[in-house]
Amino acid sequence: MKPVIIPAMPRSLTPPSKPSERGVHDDRPYLLWLPGTPPPWPGMVIVHGAGSQKENHADFARACAATGWAALAYDQRGHGAGDDEMGPQAIADLERMARFLGSRDDVDSERVCVRGSSMGGFVAIHAAATSSAIAGVIAICPAGEEHLLRGLRDDTLKMRAGEQARADLEAWLSEHDLREAVALLGPKPLLLIHAAGDEQIPSEWSEELNARAAQPSKLILLPGGHHRSAQHDAELHGIALRWLERELRD
Repeated sequence: MKPVIIPAMPRSLTPPSKPSERGVHDDRPYLLWLPGTPPPWPGMVIVHGAGSQKENHADFARACAATGWAALAYDQRGHGAGDDEMGPQAIADLERMARFLGSRDDVDSERVCVRGSSMGGFVAIHAAATSSAIAGVIAICPAGEEHLLRGLRDDTLKMRAGEQARADLEAWLSEHDLREAVALLGPKPLLLIHAAGDEQIPSEWSEELNARAAQPSKLILLPGGHHRSAQHDAELHGIALRWLERELRD
């Protein structure tokens, strides 16, 4: 008996949603995605790592909007569409972007969180430790001062930074400790996600940060993987957002 061949039905693929708004705030180019559900919404500011740009994290921004979060991704200093150099002011930049998102009438300013990866995770934790505008943090494979100093000295951090900017960064990094910033978060929710196979920042670093954190905090260690694998995992997007939303309610 001959096999019956059933022709495949053509599939209609939904194109990725486009940003609701593009703009520049305090010299930081940004993209904003808004949910289709009734406001007010919690907010998420997305901070990329070294050598990256805001567009590279559109997948997480779309996941936020699809689950009821307003999401703003912006270019850090020395990256993307900006025309400046990277510097210690990056921490204050994130606070300003969080306040900018929280100033919208349709965003709940008490529930504006930040999500950073690698160097962005470093910036996210430091900013949240000192800013009342930030309610919680997701940090993916966050870099520490020693990791960033090594990258500066080896010239492996891909960003725009001249000789003076690099000297300023090195001096600032030498005076700070991400472990102390984690302790300063106090009761703000902190979710750490790290791949055990990370070839740039050992997962033991996130374990050490988690040990310094107050509650609520959570560490998700992924088997295998690499430095960027956790950043674009759709399942992890959902897990992270649900955990953070639950902790913000409690």
